[in-house]
Parts: sequence; C-alpha cells; structure tokens
Amino acid sequence: MSPAAICVIDDDALMRASIGSLLRSIGLDVTTFGSPDEFLSTSRDHDPQCLVLDVRMPGMSGLDLQRRLRESGDNVPVVFLSAHADVTVAVTAMKAGAVEFLTKPFREQDLLDAIALALDADRLRRAEDDRLTALRAAYARLTTRECEVMEMVVAGKMNKQIAAALDLSEVTVKMHRGRVMRKMGALSIADLVRMAERLGGAVKQSAQPATSWRIAGMG
Repeated sequence: MSPAAICVIDDDALMRASIGSLLRSIGLDVTTFGSPDEFLSTSRDHDPQCLVLDVRMPGMSGLDLQRRLRESGDNVPVVFLSAHADVTVAVTAMKAGAVEFLTKPFREQDLLDAIALALDADRLRRAEDDRLTALRAAYARLTTRECEVMEMVVAGKMNKQIAAALDLSEVTVKMHRGRVMRKMGALSIADLVRMAERLGGAVKQSAQPATSWRIAGMG
C-alpha cells in the first residue's frame, strides 16, 4: 500500500513544520501549505486522503475551504486545528463532516489518533466510490428494455403486470428480468431495490442512452 497522502494547511510555519515532521516520522506522505489558496492552486499527483486544517487563517478560512470542497463534491476527511476553544466553530465544523476538532496546543497522540480515524474514513469513502462506479457500469450495460423491466420490478410490479404494461409475454418478461439480475449482480429483488436506491440521481446524470429510467418516489 502506498503511503497515505496528508495535506497540512496552516499559516503558522513552525506549526506546519512540526506537524509535517511528526507525520513523516511514522511513514506518512505529507505536503504542507501556508494557506487554502496555495493548496487549491497547487497541482497534486494524487487526491489527499486527509486534510489537517487550521481554522483561522488570513483570507480564506479553514471552514471556507471545507465548505468549498464539499460543494465541489470532494469529501476528503478533515481534522481541524484551532488556537481558540470556540464551541460554535467546532460544532459547525463537525456538522459539516470534520473528523475531529483539536485545540492548540494539542497532544501529538491526539492528532495521530484523529488522522488514523480520518484515513479509515477515507478508505471507506473510496471503497464506496468504487462500488458505485461498478454499479453504474453494470447499469450502463442494460438495454433500454431491461431498464424498463428493472424500473417496474423495483416498483413491486408482478411479471403479469409488467407484461401487460410493456405489451410483452410473461416468458419474455422473465427472460429480461433474469438478464437484469445477472448483469446487475443482484442476488434478490431486495438487493436490486437497494442498488436502484443507491444509483438514484447518479443514473439520471449518466450519459448512457437509457437515462429515461425513473423509479417511483426517487424523483
């Protein structure tokens, strides 16, 4: 496994150097930045797996950067650092998805524990992203007719009802239904329903021809 990529963003040069040295001492891959703007303007070979982010900095604040990343769809785990024990700010950061909020000066072990939690969260996030990518790919392999059958199956329609609605024989519906199950890798109808729920709006955003699929109650 390659070293975890940690980005430390703090306008305090001594703090950046201290945290960078600590994390490198346990084998982590660390890059430091003096401001959120510097972080955003620097090209990186790999997406960070954790941000160690100061709350208050000149210009863009740590909270502003967290918000901007979330709005762009980047859910990288964040560990916040602050020189002030501001409960309101801490609550805001945690509600926005921060893993931990530490007040300076902090214990080195507390920071290491918070980063370990963040890296665990990142592994889960990336694994879920991989599963969703595979699910989208499976859906893209369905024909338009199979998409129509899948829509009605997850809506709870029986084969006879699907056959009548699509002007097909029940035998043909069963054939399409079986193909849908195999292509999607679904072990049961309940499993297929869960897949449909997870795809949700992602299917609508797909460029595949079968994007006319709609499921009742899903928009």
